[in-house]
Amino acid sequence: MEININCDLGEKSKFHSIENDPELLNIINSANIACGYHAGDEQTMNMVIKISKKNGVSIGAHPSFNDPENFGRKRINLNSLEIEKLIINQYEILQSIAQKYDENVTHIKPHGALNNMACEDIDLELATILAKTIHEINKDIIYLVPTGSKMQIAANKLNMNIACEIFADRNYEDDGNLVSRKKPEALIKDPELAKKHVLTMVKNQAINCLSGKQIPCAIDSVCIHGDNKSSLATAKFIKNNLASNGLILKPLNKLKKFN
Repeated sequence: MEININCDLGEKSKFHSIENDPELLNIINSANIACGYHAGDEQTMNMVIKISKKNGVSIGAHPSFNDPENFGRKRINLNSLEIEKLIINQYEILQSIAQKYDENVTHIKPHGALNNMACEDIDLELATILAKTIHEINKDIIYLVPTGSKMQIAANKLNMNIACEIFADRNYEDDGNLVSRKKPEALIKDPELAKKHVLTMVKNQAINCLSGKQIPCAIDSVCIHGDNKSSLATAKFIKNNLASNGLILKPLNKLKKFN
């Protein structure tokens, strides 16, 4: 069975250091790179892309609201044209840098509040705008979405290349959404607990909810947030545990389902 480990990287900001990024890029398979709107800049994008190429890590854009003051975690209501422009601009920024290294952006994963709002979008309005915009950028691009989310539903309607992810270091509510960061139990900070959390979900192809409930789902990728202090230890524990349990680790664009 194949699996992917992805991580949000290049998120240099007043909230977060990128000191672990080079070492994380020795562990993970796919990088979701901040495009300067919530964090990062041209220098960090160049650095992450350069190391990704060297290590065979696939490159993805991690677009967000233009909200560096809140690390892209403040909810902002924009119209459809503003959302389209937001996504396209950030993709183009990263793609132009990737091409300098003869690389391409092969996946897109929205960040923070933008992602959360689309996941909770009962009417699929925001989720559909995101899916259509990303599909029109490049019909071959991989759309990395939280498994079982409204984003996945909207993307399925367009027959997009979808990779479904779970979160290694986050707890889940019974509706399949992440526990809010405002709650004390939102994060899983112990790498040993995160390791067990991930292996159970991958083997069972089901989300583990905080209540003990399990929700059957597709799982292609495991996300490790690069902005947690325990990210490095968590990434190492998870990679070694998945590999020792027979999982084959690959970049998103090398998974059989996309080839």
